[in-house]
Amino acid sequence: MTKRAKQKNQKIIPKKLSQEEFEKKVVELAKKKLTAEKIGEILRGEGIHSSDYNKKISKILKEKNKYTLPDVGNIKKKLEKIKNHREKNRQDKRAMRERDRIASKLRKIKKYHKIS
Repeated sequence: MTKRAKQKNQKIIPKKLSQEEFEKKVVELAKKKLTAEKIGEILRGEGIHSSDYNKKISKILKEKNKYTLPDVGNIKKKLEKIKNHREKNRQDKRAMRERDRIASKLRKIKKYHKIS
């Protein structure tokens, strides 16, 4: 039997949590620097669906000031990778141009979302 067939045969039993427990679980996962999307995936894997509760994951994180926009976070990670590459490879002119392009994209998104 393959792994995929075994996974299909295993049924995940949904857990019943109170609203407060659900919010604590979400904040706990956010402390591990996970985005709202990743938190949702992890909870679904455990059989906990956010649709069963009153609040969305992103709304809970916004109330606790832990929410970061996924597109801003992804661009920051990409910019960091290019900066590290540029430090190791000073002669790479294309990386320099790419760094400038991505930094510009980050500024535009921050301006659009009114983030300082």
